[in-house]
Amino acid sequence: MKTALVLNGPNLNLLGMREPAVYGSQTLADVEALCLKACAAHGFKLDFRQSNHEGILIEAIHDAGRAEAAGTLAGVVLNAGAYTHTSVALHDAIKGSGVTLIELHISNVHAREAFRHHSYISPVAKAVVAGFGIKGYALAIAGLAELTQTV
Repeated sequence: MKTALVLNGPNLNLLGMREPAVYGSQTLADVEALCLKACAAHGFKLDFRQSNHEGILIEAIHDAGRAEAAGTLAGVVLNAGAYTHTSVALHDAIKGSGVTLIELHISNVHAREAFRHHSYISPVAKAVVAGFGIKGYALAIAGLAELTQTV
């Protein structure tokens, strides 16, 4: 059974408290429970992580690339938070590792402030899910299953 890695970036530990009008009232623990259920439905194990530190996310992506190459990882769902709009380093880690990655946003970033309209992640992601609230995580996991099916 392959693993799906769900990575959450800065401030996502504040879900449920931070701007509930934008991000909803569910917590990161609620997101993890949703992801566990979605992974089970698609035959994946779940590896769920959050970090406010860019380097930790980069190391996780490097490790994910090696795990996918070894056949133990299906891919990554990444909610990079604000790093989406600032991190060339995350872009380079994704590109360099060759990992299958889906970019995820809880809100519709294109309906928000102009600085959120640019993503350094999108050019190296296989797909982007945005604006579905935390249900987007389940959609991204379903998309990962679709991308990794062998026909």
